Amino acid sequence: VQLQASGGGLVQAGGSLRLSCAASGSIFRLMGWYRQAPGKQRELVATITSNGRINYADSVKGRFTISKGNAKNAVYLQMNSLKPEDTAVYYCNAIGLVAGIDYWGQGTLVTVSS
Repeated sequence: VQLQASGGGLVQAGGSLRLSCAASGSIFRLMGWYRQAPGKQRELVATITSNGRINYADSVKGRFTISKGNAKNAVYLQMNSLKPEDTAVYYCNAIGLVAGIDYWGQGTLVTVSS
């Protein structure tokens, strides 16, 4: 199983970025995004289940939107109104449908300047 994340970069506060994750090798019951800021623990950003149930961290509600692609194993994160505190490495995550195994992508860096 491979998860390939992309779309990170440098943006000014108030700007937008769109992260993409393409997964291969399995079918997933849930896909999502986590992030880890310097010196902090990894935290949930947003998840979406195979039947479309969505969950967001309180800190990103109203600003970030998670969606699935037409290809079943693609997930996107539209990030609007970005804040410096959104600066982190963002990781794509997927949980396998059958065995429930946790998979992680390599991470993509998002830097929001003030």
